[in-house]
Amino acid sequence: MNRGFSKNTLFLALASGFLIFLSFPKFGTGILAWVSLVPLLYALKGKRIKDGLAIGFIAGLVSYIGIIYWVTFVVVHYGYLPYYVGISAMLLLAAYLSVYIALFAAGIIYFKERGIPQILAAPLLWTCLEYGRSHLLTGFPWENLAYSQYLWKPMIQVADITGIYGITFLIVLVNVVFYDLLSYRRSAIGGRQSGKRLLMEVTAGCTLVLICYFYGILRIEEIRRALRGAEAMGVVLVQGNIDQSIKWNPRYQEETLNIYKLLSLQMSPSRSGAGAGLTVWPETAMPFYFQDMDDLHRKVTDIAKVSADRLLFGSPGYLGKEDNLSLFNSAFLLSPEGKVLGRYDKVHLVPFGEYVPLRKIFPFIGKLVVGVGDFSSGKGFYPLSMNSHKLGILICYEGILPEVSRAYKKRGADLLVNITNDAWFGRTSAPFQHLSMTALRAVETRLYVVRAANTGISAIIDPTGEFISQTGLFERSALRGTVKFIDKQTFYTIYGDVFIYTCLTFLLVIFLLSLKRRR
Repeated sequence: MNRGFSKNTLFLALASGFLIFLSFPKFGTGILAWVSLVPLLYALKGKRIKDGLAIGFIAGLVSYIGIIYWVTFVVVHYGYLPYYVGISAMLLLAAYLSVYIALFAAGIIYFKERGIPQILAAPLLWTCLEYGRSHLLTGFPWENLAYSQYLWKPMIQVADITGIYGITFLIVLVNVVFYDLLSYRRSAIGGRQSGKRLLMEVTAGCTLVLICYFYGILRIEEIRRALRGAEAMGVVLVQGNIDQSIKWNPRYQEETLNIYKLLSLQMSPSRSGAGAGLTVWPETAMPFYFQDMDDLHRKVTDIAKVSADRLLFGSPGYLGKEDNLSLFNSAFLLSPEGKVLGRYDKVHLVPFGEYVPLRKIFPFIGKLVVGVGDFSSGKGFYPLSMNSHKLGILICYEGILPEVSRAYKKRGADLLVNITNDAWFGRTSAPFQHLSMTALRAVETRLYVVRAANTGISAIIDPTGEFISQTGLFERSALRGTVKFIDKQTFYTIYGDVFIYTCLTFLLVIFLLSLKRRR
């Protein structure tokens, strides 16, 4: 057996890491995901489990440094910390995420030594570990493998059955098929690999890909037919493009409000003759306490009255009194008469961005970004009512969490509204990555998703995951369009992560079998 490391092994690990990184926007293309693990599988050939841990960790570190390099930008520019702290924070997070790929690599070797076929073990291992990464320690599902396919519409439609994990499973399975095909070609002269078994693998892989592809084609056409006769509503997504460095400065509050007022009234759905619609401003678009009945509060309600549209916007919220005050990252919905129809308080907060975990134990740790104080978590994912319709509000990071959109759908939401402030990310790849993940929420729930982002990218996404329209990055604009309401229940919405629970069950079964078997 080929024990230890060689230059070739290191090169293969690095190559796999780069391919994973280049599978995601803005620097890459999703087609690379289908071969990104092939070099890693080659690197693991003939290695020991402890070598597999190191090889997988190297591949993971390279991929995650490429994917989340923007963490350094956030920490340095908005946390006002030195570069070495920003780089260290990014590397620490990348190292943690790389542990999951290290476990995948070690698991592949473990099962291979015990005679479990790689075509079975690899997709189960990766999918289950990805699920673990998405939920452990508050979860970090940023750019799971499935999200690389957000632009390939036929292949992502299966998410309404399996969630994103069915797509991930298929990508890993195809990687194994490609690896076995290449291995067979290299060893065909010696006749050491069974052609019959390889043929079965290729047939199974091609069959699954074709099933998902044609399911996607048929499902897209079905959804399009349902949309043709569906009720429509005009929407305007206002992208204020407020510089983060002045956003919380009280001297710019009036200027910020005037920017949103001008853009909203220029593009108002009701003024276009489409009837009362919905105007959406981004997360914390109003950098003051809207709850306070002051002049700023009245100016916001006047905008709703003049536009004759419903207005949804982000603003800090609070409960209690000064000596016992709880702050929230909130969204408020106003009627065309300027009355508050509802409020949503963000539930899933971002660690070190919106609150500091373990502050009592480690009082020297502070927030990595500045703004208001630590936020408290809201009570739950309850839609806001708007006449006969319900809005599911996804504030920032909540747009990448499938369970949030599913909770809204189960409670009757028929439109998902993602408000976010991606100004923190600058012109890095993060705004593009954030947008890519939001598209899958539309497919899983078969609902329109409208997304208003302070500096972009704002977008209207239909229930097939298609981007109907979108803005550019760091431009002041308002996006006007139409959304439609359909009532299409999905297997995923009703039953949740049945697919991943099935994968976890099968992984447990093959692990128990492996305890009794050795090659």
